Formats: sequence, structure tokens, C-alpha cells
Amino acid sequence: MKDSFGRTIDYLRVSVTDRCNFRCIYCMPEEGYPVSPKDELLTFEEMARLIHIAADLGIAKVRLTGGEPLLRRDLPQLIQQIARHPNITDISCTTNGFLLKSKAQELKDAGLHRVNVSLDTLEPERFQRIARRGALQQVLDGIDAALEAGLQPVKINCVLMKGVNEDEAVAFARLTLDRPLNVRFIELMPIRWNLDETEPMDPIAPLRGNRDLFRLRIAQDDGMLSDLQMRKMVVSCDTAREAIEKELGSLTPAAIPTNGPARNSRVKGAVGTIGFISQISNDLCDRCNRLRLTADGQLRPCLMADGEVDLRTPIRTGASDEELRDLFLQVVAAKPERHYLAEGQKVVGRGMSQLGG
Repeated sequence: MKDSFGRTIDYLRVSVTDRCNFRCIYCMPEEGYPVSPKDELLTFEEMARLIHIAADLGIAKVRLTGGEPLLRRDLPQLIQQIARHPNITDISCTTNGFLLKSKAQELKDAGLHRVNVSLDTLEPERFQRIARRGALQQVLDGIDAALEAGLQPVKINCVLMKGVNEDEAVAFARLTLDRPLNVRFIELMPIRWNLDETEPMDPIAPLRGNRDLFRLRIAQDDGMLSDLQMRKMVVSCDTAREAIEKELGSLTPAAIPTNGPARNSRVKGAVGTIGFISQISNDLCDRCNRLRLTADGQLRPCLMADGEVDLRTPIRTGASDEELRDLFLQVVAAKPERHYLAEGQKVVGRGMSQLGG
């Protein structure tokens, strides 16, 4: 499939749930978001049918997201159904890693190729402040289990934030020195990048201590960072790269299988790689190759723009495969050229966990 700007669309992100067992400060409020009633969520049979229709149209890569996809105990069954389509060459999953230790081998056996683990700190106390649930060691054990099961490349997605964990860029980079990990630094991306926000709140307040850490000041209404706070907390990929090179030496370009939007590099002699995804400081829209299917059956052409097409209703009212293919093509045709975050574009319909971001 080609969109109206000549980009090849071959990647589908599928949210299998809007539930999550973490409450990361940049993603969800403390009490979580309202979740969809069960009867509004696509069944795995419906998801598999839509994925196979997309594969007939040229989708070759499928990523399972959430919420937290590993909360679905029957996830291996969906993976098996996806893997049956000959056009699908890459099946991956994004996870917070908390349940990965016990599930890695089962997922691999079902046909999953690789995992992306979201991890923003290597310090236990910070982990509790950022994720507000779970335990760092269990996530690290999950990464080990993924490597042992052969879910490779194992990617670690790290969002650096000013006043929170920006001093850990080098520590994350060191993980690649002797392990086959792809550590990726992703710029903090508020789902509503409101340039007209006037909230008179400093995003961080100092906490005096041995290491001069910073205490997060969370918005009082829901316990989640506001867009204004997040906008001020963005750490550019260039900043992260400079810190790493100052400590570990120059990075050289590197390629990894299933390479996505990251610009990948390697420390000299390192086993793993380091990637930079700079969707804020240097947007990657000209290379965007993806669509998103939400857990409740809405197909979206862009993460950062409202607008989606309902697939749940037609699939439940007898639509043929040809009719569903036409809906996929309509969404591809409507894919915007780029996001307009810098111009103040607001995505107001859903939060990141509800979109499968």
C-alpha cells in the first residue's frame, strides 16, 4: 500500500487491551483511565481477521501493544493466528516487562519474534516514582528471560526527562557493551502538545539530597504530568548522544534487523546498539509506514492526529473481506503528511495507553 505522499505502508500496530498494570507518570493518571467494556473490545478472532486482511494488502510487520499486552493470558493464541499468514514476516510486542519472565518462552513458541521493553530508569527508587507500580528487578529479569528465549533483538525503550532520569543516558548505554541489547532513547512526546497552555506551574521542584535529585511535581487533578510539564521536560536525542559520547567515546552507525524509525549507533567494541528516536526535535513523519488498530476496533492513520475509522461495527454486521479492505485503503489515503505538534495540534480523543502508542 502507498499513501498519498508515496510512503509504503507495511506496518500495523495492534492494541490488544487498554488496561495496564503500571501508572507511568507521562502516560496514565494514578487511578488509570476508564477501560472499554468487554463487549466493545475486538475478539482475537476479529483481530486476526483484520490483520490477515491488512497482510493481503501489504502489511508485513505487526506489533502488539496496549495498555500492557501481557495482561492478556491468551495472547499466544492470537500470535499463533497472526503467524499463519505467509505475508507477515515480523511479529513483535511492546511490554513494560513486568510479566515477561514467566511468559517469554511461551510467546516465542507461539511465533513472536521479538520484544520492546519500556524501561525509563535503572534505579529502584526512581522506578517506583515513574511507574508507580511493579518492581525494577522483575523487569530486568524479564529482559534476561527474553534474551534466553531468543526473542531478538530485545529493544529497551527509554524516555529521558529533565529532572527525572536525564543523568542515566550513559548507564543505559553501558548495557549494550557486553549484551545484545538495542537501547533506544525516545523523546518525551505529550499526546496533547499544547503551545497555548498557560498553566503557571514549574515542571520540576528541587529535592535536596546526596545526588541533587529532583522531585516531580505532578498535576493535582489526576496525578499525571500535564502537557506543559512534559513539554518542558523533553531531553533531545542530541543531548543524550553528547552525554554518551563524552563518557564512552564516539558512536558509529549501526544497522539492526527490523530497523524502524531509530537512528542506530554502536559504542566501539560493543555487542549491542544504541538508537535515537527524535520525533520531537527531528520528526520522522517522512518515513512513517504504520497504521494503528485500537483494542475497540478503530483504525487510525496517525498517532498524533484525531481521526479514526470504525472497523468493529462492519465486522460485526457481516461486512465482507473486500468491504473491510476498502476501509483500510480509505484510512491509508487519509494518512496526513506529518504531525503538527509544533503548530499546537492537539489530540484530544484518547490517551496514549488507549491508542496503543
